[in-house]
Amino acid sequence: MWKLIIFGAILAVLGQRAMYYIHRVKPFNVAEPIELINCQLLKGIEFGSEDIEISPNGLAFISSGLKYPGVKSFAPDRPAEILLVDLNDEELHPTPLSISKGFDISTFNPHGLSIYIDEKDNAVYLFVVNHPHHKTTIEIFKFVEEDNVLVHQKTIIHPLLNSVNDIVAVGPESFYATNDFYFTNHNLKQMEMLIGLTWTNVVYYSPGDVREVASGLYSGNGIAMSTNKKYIYAADLTGHTISVFEKHSNWSLSPVKVVDVDIILDNLSVDPVTGDIWTAGHPSLYSVFAYDEDNLPGSEVIRVQNIHSDNPVVTKVYANNGSVLQASSCAARYKKKLLVGSVFHKALYCEL
Repeated sequence: MWKLIIFGAILAVLGQRAMYYIHRVKPFNVAEPIELINCQLLKGIEFGSEDIEISPNGLAFISSGLKYPGVKSFAPDRPAEILLVDLNDEELHPTPLSISKGFDISTFNPHGLSIYIDEKDNAVYLFVVNHPHHKTTIEIFKFVEEDNVLVHQKTIIHPLLNSVNDIVAVGPESFYATNDFYFTNHNLKQMEMLIGLTWTNVVYYSPGDVREVASGLYSGNGIAMSTNKKYIYAADLTGHTISVFEKHSNWSLSPVKVVDVDIILDNLSVDPVTGDIWTAGHPSLYSVFAYDEDNLPGSEVIRVQNIHSDNPVVTKVYANNGSVLQASSCAARYKKKLLVGSVFHKALYCEL
């Protein structure tokens, strides 16, 4: 009798975990197509556009060639790079940026990006989440526009930055970062996702102050700052939510609200004019990791308007089953132009 009770309890737990996994990862979900007019794939991007950051003057920085354990790569031996696209041009041409000597390009594996503009001299700095040998470092580069060069300034390593997905720069050497997993071992990461641990977090970093400032995320992903710089937005990949935090003068964060957006969302971008949040994600996260040409990972793009109101408006503006763009990971708007990036595929450009 006791054996039957124990066996039944084990089956109940496994069943509950299976239902959790299906809800979080959506293995059987397929995107219902929503088309945008005036869209085309950007020529010159074939191996990923995982994150896109756009400067106030319309320069789009794109991380390309990410190698991530368990995720498809169409060019596993090709070096990763940062691409630049000037959105003010009539014809958009992605251009690889050179990186200054002394930086190890052979292990460069860029992920999340953030731009910081120093108001003192109007210098542009690019913060890059890097995964050399699948570890985590934060690299700070100064962008020299006249030479199209990234001059390496600093490498940051810290135990609290153990599995960083994305960052938002708030000072010359300070930022908020999301950790997407608690464990660093690939197999333990999969177990963490299956069990449904809410152990991931947001970390504040400055040279003299490093601390956890928010926690309780299933899988912390994209992070961004409001246009008035008073709030931080953090995406929870498998939680399907955007958390809103108030930023205080001592850099601590306090939770304000959580908005369910009903997609497996990735990176976040804030429209500098409207304050709308743009994000892209995956109809099925399972199809991203279990890549199958007969069941391609699709793409979804949503816009969140009035997130601070009692009734935020969440609108799905684009969806594709993978026939055009696979595994979308970001969406960023500049004036009437929208760029949609992908973890390992191409990049889409649309006129809104």
